[in-house]
Amino acid sequence: MTHATLAGALVTIYPIRLYGDAVLRRAARPVERFDDALRHFGAALVETMLEAEGAGLAAPQVGVSLRAFALAGTYAGTLDPDEEHDREAERAAARMIVNPQVVAREGQRVDLEGCLSIPGVYAQVERAASITVRFQDLDGRWQQVSAEGNHAKAIQHELDHLDGVLFLDRLPVPLRADVMEEHRADLAQMQRDARAHLKELRLAGLPLRPWP
Repeated sequence: MTHATLAGALVTIYPIRLYGDAVLRRAARPVERFDDALRHFGAALVETMLEAEGAGLAAPQVGVSLRAFALAGTYAGTLDPDEEHDREAERAAARMIVNPQVVAREGQRVDLEGCLSIPGVYAQVERAASITVRFQDLDGRWQQVSAEGNHAKAIQHELDHLDGVLFLDRLPVPLRADVMEEHRADLAQMQRDARAHLKELRLAGLPLRPWP
């Protein structure tokens, strides 16, 4: 676990949990308290996502089993993906989605996906072409957004994380078997690394989940 300085305050950058970590397979629980601690966690989740250059990052991916995820600005419809943006602009444009509820899904779209918890593995995944989601922000206010393209893809990918589902689970069985076989050694190493990280936390007397 490392830290970054943001507006004179330290913000945590979490280690990202890897394939094989049990927290990635649990259904996350709803966020019930909207307070400074949640806002601090949201800032840390965004900073961790930006540090890893991810399109999104769900709370379970840093060991926190809560229904919340961050989206990068270029995948949240708040930044132009065809332009370059500095870290400050990316941070300001990132969006936190808390307690999301799917209102509608329409159409189908197949696109390439990867995952920060399964680095180096990619596959073509079929998802809804557009999606409408109702959610809360970090202050508990309810909002609604409709998304398509990469925005819709990112939302659906992160929604899956809140239900303990990985993008590999969305593949047709023959394709999933091929991908798993192709990356057998890498996936096995991720599982070893996931176990080693949890062992380090236990030996150091640290909590297995960093917050709350």
